[in-house]
Amino acid sequence: MSILSTLTAARTGIAAFAAMGVLWGTFAAVLPDIKTMLGVDETRLGLLMFMTPIAAVCAMLLAPRIGAGLGRVALPVAACLMAAAFALPGHAAVIWIFPLAMMCCGAATGLTDVLMNARVAALENARGLHLMNLTHAAYSFGYAGGALATGMMRSWGWPPAWVMGAMAGAALLLALLTIERDGRIEGLVTPKGKIAGHLGLVPVIGGGMVLIAFMTENAAENWSALHIEKTLGGSPAEGAAGPATLALTMGFARLAGQGIVTRVNPYWLMRGGAVVAAFGALIAAMAVSPAMAYAGFIVMGIGGSVIAPTAFSLVGRQAAPEARARAVARATLLGYFGYFFGPPTLGFLAGTFGLRAAFVFAALMLCVIIALVGMMARQRPARTDPSGPG
Repeated sequence: MSILSTLTAARTGIAAFAAMGVLWGTFAAVLPDIKTMLGVDETRLGLLMFMTPIAAVCAMLLAPRIGAGLGRVALPVAACLMAAAFALPGHAAVIWIFPLAMMCCGAATGLTDVLMNARVAALENARGLHLMNLTHAAYSFGYAGGALATGMMRSWGWPPAWVMGAMAGAALLLALLTIERDGRIEGLVTPKGKIAGHLGLVPVIGGGMVLIAFMTENAAENWSALHIEKTLGGSPAEGAAGPATLALTMGFARLAGQGIVTRVNPYWLMRGGAVVAAFGALIAAMAVSPAMAYAGFIVMGIGGSVIAPTAFSLVGRQAAPEARARAVARATLLGYFGYFFGPPTLGFLAGTFGLRAAFVFAALMLCVIIALVGMMARQRPARTDPSGPG
């Protein structure tokens, strides 16, 4: 299949992932200014963000029914809500309003995440393509673009409200590209009168790997700017380059992984990725200059880039066809506990023990993936339920 045909097939997923990347990249790069605006330290900032994952988890639990109810427009509606939500935190200068704004961001992101991963998994299996690495690469490139654009706007003296408003508009344009003639996601809920297909341990193990991958990736992206500016004395532009460096590396590595995953055992690919990513986190922890931190982020990005997309693909392949969307939704829910709980957790560690200790913790968590990969390899692909769709 040609590159153009693959890109066309993945258009919806690429647009949704890129929109999410732009928004979170913007947030990570503008975080030092938000911290100043609120007048809090890292520990209090992490606590203010703590309601974000709770809102996200609630939205993820409801996502299958919301997606089924909205039908073919489910993903476009979710993506547009996400773009609108991220215009809010920059205006939340009053400390008690900020958690409410972040709850809106978390809920909209959680809803979008479940729906876009389920949609990509359905496209993969319907067309016999590997699309997860490609769409996750779009997230990374969107994240890098959002971070770099934010660094530029911060250097112009733009306040957080202007920065996040402008980038929310850019994400909205991407969200509109998710509109399809028929974007319905089958299998999100069990039809009435049907017995639900057994999901087994596959989405639990896969979700565990995604949890750790996203915990370390998102936490590193969110706190890398502060690490460079506060610990290493970098400028705002150098701070914004931290998350951008990590995201760009992951984007290019995921594009490479799009081809590698068809020729390399996926279990060995994830084991190797975890080891390399852990080594990169340790380099960032021991950095004595912004350049050394960038080197750590590059190594971390190369290793971590393949873990989550490969885990999602394995969940989609090993789940029974009638339960595939629900299996991916469950793995997404479990995985994004790490995506949202990672920044507050590392924020608490950073405030208590320093930002270096937070990156050491990330390295230790990545090593746990090696054990989870072994558990996943022992799971057999589920068979289709002979009683019909579940």
